[in-house]
Amino acid sequence: MEEKQLLLGESSQQSSIDPSLLRRMYVGHFLSRWGARMWEFSVALYMINIWPDSLLFTAIYGVVEAASTTLLGPAVGTWIEKIAYKQVLRMWLLIRSLSFLSAGVAVTVLLVYFGPASHKSVPFVALLVITNISGAISVLSTLAGTILIERDWVVVISNGKPPEVLVRMNSIIRRIDLICKLFAPVLTGFIISFVSLVASAVILALWNVLSVWLEYWLWITVYNGFPALSENKKSRKIEVFSNDSLGARIVELSNTSREGTLEQERTNWKKKITERLSKLLSFDAWIVYFNQDVVLPGVALALLYFNVLSFGNLMTATLEWKGIPAYVIGITRGISAIIGIMATVVYPIVHSRISTLRTGLWSIWTQWCFLLACLASIWINNSITSAWMLMGGVAASRLGLWMFDLGVMQLMQDQVSEADRCIVGGVQISLQSMLDLLTCIIGIVVSDPRDFGQLVILSFIIVSSAAILYTFNCYRVRKHLLHLDKILAKIN
Repeated sequence: MEEKQLLLGESSQQSSIDPSLLRRMYVGHFLSRWGARMWEFSVALYMINIWPDSLLFTAIYGVVEAASTTLLGPAVGTWIEKIAYKQVLRMWLLIRSLSFLSAGVAVTVLLVYFGPASHKSVPFVALLVITNISGAISVLSTLAGTILIERDWVVVISNGKPPEVLVRMNSIIRRIDLICKLFAPVLTGFIISFVSLVASAVILALWNVLSVWLEYWLWITVYNGFPALSENKKSRKIEVFSNDSLGARIVELSNTSREGTLEQERTNWKKKITERLSKLLSFDAWIVYFNQDVVLPGVALALLYFNVLSFGNLMTATLEWKGIPAYVIGITRGISAIIGIMATVVYPIVHSRISTLRTGLWSIWTQWCFLLACLASIWINNSITSAWMLMGGVAASRLGLWMFDLGVMQLMQDQVSEADRCIVGGVQISLQSMLDLLTCIIGIVVSDPRDFGQLVILSFIIVSSAAILYTFNCYRVRKHLLHLDKILAKIN
């Protein structure tokens, strides 16, 4: 009996999570997301002010940022799988702070010393290139942190706990992100409107330099406080070595044998180029992703990024062009984030009553319904009224969007194996960036703000396609969409 009680006591201790460690993790996540959300909101306003009356610079920045994530996202996920967590933390925080610092300095110089007439000068182009490259590097480093914390650490920490623990941690982390999305644009908008654009760029650079020290201390404390994190990494390395490589798992998945054919059909130098290109573009990671059961929900979520119906760069620049003040855009974006925070509260309640799959189904169609107001805004003659309808529809649709995002993320956490979790997370974010890249390319083609309505129509069609794809996946898994027998019984 004493041994049994001792074992029960040990198991209860193992199943409990130290609240102070969780709080430190949440504070660290807040610090990292705050700087990223400041830049995300500000960069569109910087670009539209550097070249007024055109979305070209805004769209070009979006292309550079999305292209870098698309090409290197899977490699980032694979990189996280291979090296120690401490090294990931150091590299992530160091690169992110330095890249934001260089971007803030470059933007400050552009705004202070260069005007619209300087577009063809060499220093102007050089500073613009530095801004774009630094922004892209900062987004890649932020991506590494997102994969590490949201896709990996929370799953390891909640392992062996009731399912509600993971649901609650996911909701809190997403809520923190949305709180940053609420207050960072509002604060930045007020600084831009009542102080200056230059002041906002300087504050952005200083924030990322000063906060990184506290952030590192918080993350390393969390790492040391959860032995499962270091143990999980060691066991994962053993598994990878036992399988010889990620490519060995790919061979098992595809059930194809390539031995001998390469030597017969290609020369040695072609093989080396192919192998290096495959490693650079992470073809193996994409094969792992497309062999997952959750590939259709992942693609449906990614399609929502081929979309201007969000408070992203193109819509923010268009609203600024229409005469909506920066602080009003920031407040409206904040209201959108409040609705997103509500989604993180509603999601666990809905999830407790219906399955994760069905929660996603109801969520994506809720988003679709609210976006009808954005579609209707195209035919409103008054530009201010049209802008308010556009902002209102986008803000309201965040309820469905963020619930759907949480649902798909949890499907991946539940159904993707531990060895492939970071890889699949990296490819998922890369796919989302690929479609975001297409949005930016279309923004370059349709760069006149007067033609923004065309982008709204295209975005609505894409959201409809994502909803239909996810609905098909639900029918494929459940073999039905509605409980018609129960509905008919209630009617009778």
